[in-house]
Amino acid sequence: MAEGTETHSSRLTTQTRTAIRSHYDQFKITQQHNLKTFLRQPLQEISGSFGDLGTLLPILIAYTDEDHSGIDLGSTLVFTGLFNILTGLMFGIPLPVQPMKAIAAVALSRNFNQEEVASAGLFVAAVIGLLSVTGLLSWFSRRIPTPVIKGIQVGVGLSLFSYAGTVLSKSEDYSWEFSDMHNQVVFIAFLGLLASFTFHKAPMALILLFAGILVALPKLIRDPSGLGIWQPHAFIPPFRSFWNEGITAGLGQIPLTTLNSIIAVSALSADLLPDVPAPTPTAMGFSVAAMNLIGCWFGSMPVCHGSGGLAAQYRFGARSGASVIFLGLIKLVLGLFAGPFTKQAFQDFPNAILGIMVFAAALEIANVGETLNTTGARDLMEGKDGIATALIRPGQPGEPGEELTQEMRTRRWTVMFITAGGILTFKNDAIGFIAGMLCHCSYQLYDSYVAGRTQREGTIRLGDEEGRASQTGAR
Repeated sequence: MAEGTETHSSRLTTQTRTAIRSHYDQFKITQQHNLKTFLRQPLQEISGSFGDLGTLLPILIAYTDEDHSGIDLGSTLVFTGLFNILTGLMFGIPLPVQPMKAIAAVALSRNFNQEEVASAGLFVAAVIGLLSVTGLLSWFSRRIPTPVIKGIQVGVGLSLFSYAGTVLSKSEDYSWEFSDMHNQVVFIAFLGLLASFTFHKAPMALILLFAGILVALPKLIRDPSGLGIWQPHAFIPPFRSFWNEGITAGLGQIPLTTLNSIIAVSALSADLLPDVPAPTPTAMGFSVAAMNLIGCWFGSMPVCHGSGGLAAQYRFGARSGASVIFLGLIKLVLGLFAGPFTKQAFQDFPNAILGIMVFAAALEIANVGETLNTTGARDLMEGKDGIATALIRPGQPGEPGEELTQEMRTRRWTVMFITAGGILTFKNDAIGFIAGMLCHCSYQLYDSYVAGRTQREGTIRLGDEEGRASQTGAR
């Protein structure tokens, strides 16, 4: 008995050591990828690190203006900086750390305080963590059709186009008066963005960032803010905040986080960076849960990952985790030593520049829909003629299923655009997801009906032929 116990214990120890060794080897490979990529294209990685500012700054600015007190800016910069560094080290891709938008929308409209905002972030973190631990996230992601996932990504991209227009229209500096120096800078920056479509190695996010600083500089000089050391303070939100504001704001965030921040990010990473192992939905779920379970107690903004931010950082040159590690270091320094100055700089940064950056991010993520009927889609494989011609059998990756006909291609486009249209029309990822799934299921039901009818007709014909044969034999 003792020998059996010792053998079992020895086996577990060996398996544990093997698992640790495997993770360590993968971690080394990831750091080699980060370092080699940064040394090969430092400007592009630095430029890409700022690609998500168009999504981050507007919400961060709204959270920290004089009418709202929902977050602590110093804590937000420190913790999101740490999370940027850790995700860059762990995953080796330009994975963004960005605000939970549904929570932000409710919190800003109802003027939540820090305890109420933290309650919403902790509620979402608990639910996402539970889904990750139980394996439901992985199970759920495997059963979502590729056209629906692509539809979510395209829908987010189209929504970002709309949001870019909203940001631009809010700008006091935005007008058609070209004699204004601000607009001249914006116009030049926009031309540079257009040029980046041809000259892909141009560090456009850096150019746009410096253009924004140039426009905001006169305001910063007129109303300077000093430096200040971060003074962390932790708190425990009351149960009333969890039950009321936490659930109210958090329920709308859960489908958005699950679909756009976890499942869509995992799929988009595989699309944009096929040579780097894509993070699994379960890993993304644990990451989102951990970030908020750590930071929200200190007044940090509830955060998640997002396909729009990943597309933005990729669009502006980022190809590895080195880009977000660089951004995290800057956030960490600003949060620790320059909180007041950073708050003033954020509020003075021109919306016109932010709008152009959001526009670029929208274009990158919407372009993902182009690969729906090519081998860039995860459920298609290459046929004899070199293009995507066959579906992969469900549950049997790499094994060809039926041929991809023109009708099937049309159906996939329809499902994708119904999903995207639902998101754009109702401004809700969950509604778009349900619409796309209903469309996909309707096609599946129709195919089952046709297959069943064909089988019944075949059985009837076979029976008639056997009957006629019997009558002929009797004669």
